[in-house]
Amino acid sequence: MQHTTKQKAILLLSDGTIFHGKSIGISGTTFGEVCFNTGTTGYQEIFTDPSYFGQIMVATNAHIGNYGVNANEVESDRIMISGLVCKNFSVNHSRPDSESDLFDYFQKQNLVCISDVDTRALVSYIRDNGAMNAVISTDGTSVEELKKQLDLIPDMNGLELASKVSTTTPYFFGDENATYKISALDLGIKRNILRNLAKRDCYIKVFPYNATFEEMKAFNPDGYFLSNGPGDPDPLFEAIATAKEIISGNYPLFGICLGHQVIALANGVSTYKMFNGHRGINHPVKNLITGKGEITSQNHGFAVNKEELDNHADLEITHLHINDETVAGMRMKSKNCFSVQYHPEASPGPHDSSYLFDQFIENIKLSK
Repeated sequence: MQHTTKQKAILLLSDGTIFHGKSIGISGTTFGEVCFNTGTTGYQEIFTDPSYFGQIMVATNAHIGNYGVNANEVESDRIMISGLVCKNFSVNHSRPDSESDLFDYFQKQNLVCISDVDTRALVSYIRDNGAMNAVISTDGTSVEELKKQLDLIPDMNGLELASKVSTTTPYFFGDENATYKISALDLGIKRNILRNLAKRDCYIKVFPYNATFEEMKAFNPDGYFLSNGPGDPDPLFEAIATAKEIISGNYPLFGICLGHQVIALANGVSTYKMFNGHRGINHPVKNLITGKGEITSQNHGFAVNKEELDNHADLEITHLHINDETVAGMRMKSKNCFSVQYHPEASPGPHDSSYLFDQFIENIKLSK
């Protein structure tokens, strides 16, 4: 067996804290907000999820890369994370249907990764001190120079990123002869959302993040969908205006994650940046309508203001995160509109919440 010596690499946090590790062999420097995901599987889906754009991902699972990659397990056309921090990076993979190893996958897209990091200590530090910007360097750049460059990176609070990941031109997904037509606003839409709608007999037209209501209405849809995505929802003025018009017309509307936050803002309810956010595939949620619990897949750093929701005349909370009682879902009392702060399409994650897509279809049927 050939022995390979790994080059030293560092992760520098914006508060000056340094974590040391090794380069997996891709030289470079990358910046982003550092966050962690507690999922034990599904790393390829996580890396390609547009909601992670602009973020350096810390994998809490001890082994990354051990089952390789497969073209069917992507949520977009490219890797969306800015960089990866992990404990053990495996070039060898053993799954029969893997098509290549993770290193080749990263190398083709020039993703900088640092391994051999004490990720338990790092995650503990982030939990105590909150999410912050960071830089990974595997090319020997001095700490002093990295600090200067890191100071220039904008904070995630107030940062509009949907335009960086949204489609630039409309496209179609599904069977054009399907029973239902859906206009979907792409704020960073995951592919498995489209699959879930298509398998429920929907034909979807996906629009850019800044599409107008008139453009979306021209498709003559039976319902409207606002997708997940990265960044702060506050700067999404066009999307908020579009949501207001959909709501005003009482058309069936379903929002997930960033789309959920946009619906809140369209109703005058504010959002805020969380201390750490929720990222993982085992987050417990309580459905306040049915009283049942759900294990959910989550990925968000912003949330809807619960106090303002409680005092809103036309909105009610439908789901709560059991760990911290943040808002996990809501619906309008007088309009055909509901949304959730988690991912019912999973990929990766449990399927406890897939009923929400069925609920959307039922809302469409009732509106006809």
